Parts: sequence; C-alpha cells; structure tokens
Amino acid sequence: MELRTLRYFVAVAEELHFGRAAARLHMSQPPLSRAIKRLEADLGTGLFVRSSAGVALTPAGAVLLTEARALLGRADRVRARVAAAGGARLLTVGVLGDSADPVVTRLAGAYRRQHPGVEVRVRETDLTDPTCGLRAGLVDVALTRGPFDETGLTVRELRADPVGALLRADDPPARHGALALADLAGRRWFVFPEGTDRLWQAYWNGGEPREGPVVRSVQECRQAVLWNGTVGMTLLSHEPPAGLTVVPLTDMPPSRPVVAWHTGDTQPLVRSFVRLAAAAYRN
Repeated sequence: MELRTLRYFVAVAEELHFGRAAARLHMSQPPLSRAIKRLEADLGTGLFVRSSAGVALTPAGAVLLTEARALLGRADRVRARVAAAGGARLLTVGVLGDSADPVVTRLAGAYRRQHPGVEVRVRETDLTDPTCGLRAGLVDVALTRGPFDETGLTVRELRADPVGALLRADDPPARHGALALADLAGRRWFVFPEGTDRLWQAYWNGGEPREGPVVRSVQECRQAVLWNGTVGMTLLSHEPPAGLTVVPLTDMPPSRPVVAWHTGDTQPLVRSFVRLAAAAYRN
C-alpha cells in the first residue's frame, strides 16, 4: 500500500463522497475511484458500500481508516524529523477558511521574529474539517475551533468567543435582543455534509439534529440564510453582510479557538508555535 493511496482512502472515508473527496484532494474523480478499487483488490476486501443513498464504510474500511490515520501521522512525523535533521526549516499550519481573526496577524509577526529562517505554509480548509488537515496528516499544527474528536491529538484552548443566531434581518426573531435555542425550535438550519465530525456538527447545530441546506464554508452559511431564511450560528464578533443580523444566544456555550497538534509530536517548530499562539491570544 502506498501512502498516497492511503491518503486517497482517508479522504473518501472522511467525506463519504467521491466527488467531495476528489475536490479536497485537488484531483478528478475517475482516477480517485480507480485508486480505491485497486486498493480494495490489493487488500482482497471491500472498503466502501456504494449505493444510490451514498457511500458508507464497511467494517474492514472502518479498521483501515483507524490504521491509515495512525500510519499517515507517523509517516509525516518521520518526514518532518528527517527534514529537520537535514536542515530544512518548514512548518505547515492548517487554518479554517473564511476566518479573519486579527490575533493571527500578531501571531504571524511573533513567529516570524522568533524563527526568521522558517518557511510557514498555510493550508486553508472548509468547515467540514475542523482539524484543518491535521487528522489527514496534511499539516503540522492547526489553528482552529473546537469541539471535535481529539483522539490522537493534543488541543489547547486559546479563548472563548460568544455566539449568536444568524438570521435574515426581516426574520421576526431578529427583532429580539437575545434568543434561546428553544425560540428557534422547528426551524430549518444550515447543516454540514454527512461524515463531518459529529462533535463539531452537534455544536454548530445547537445540540439538536437539524435539517436544511448543506454548507461547507462561511459564505455558503450566510447565503443559505439569506436565500432560504434558514437559521444558523455564528460568532457575535463576525459582522454579517447586508440583509443578515446576529442575535445573541443565551444558552449556548462559547466557541473556543484552539491550537491542536499530534500527541507526542516533539518538533521544536510546533512547540514554539503552540507557545506563541497561547501568548498572542492571551495578550
């Protein structure tokens, strides 16, 4: 099994959709499908159940997903350690797309001053991957938001940000100074695609199963509310575009920005990033 093929498999297993996995991998769908079929033939067992309803992991696929994540994480750590020993100075940071936290500017300046010879590569991901590529082994460290499955990861909270309901400005609840989740019972919410981390999905859906348009980015969330009158959550600090408004939610815990990395990763560049991130958000 090649590491590249395992990365293909993990993408499909996490997206549970060949088209979305191909887009995530920046490749077309046919070669991705062929690679997965070759992997299944090599292993002598099916990894996915394909039907008109979608894609699901077989028991063998679920086992391979756990093992592949561990193997890919180990391979990336080996690569990083060898590169560091050879003098390479590179750090790959995962961030959520559409984020505009001003603290990141302060963090970037502090890291640049601390490590002037290090090249920092930033990889943006959409809202369907709260680990920003960390789980898939695509980044060294992630600057993201919880909650999400922390298995195999170490996560440090940086701050607490209040959240509110994102509503169309002409929606009757938008006239209230504050809302509780019960005030929005029975409404359609924007939701994330099937296969998105369950803890992440549950938080942004207010802890309840929801139905509504599927979104992948902040802009798609806003458009879903603007065009369909659906409900969603967003940070109170995010300035909504014209036609939308944010009303504080009194019974929702805050959203917490976090820095996350692989448990046991002792790379000095990662450790320094974590330390400087904590200082930037504290100040």
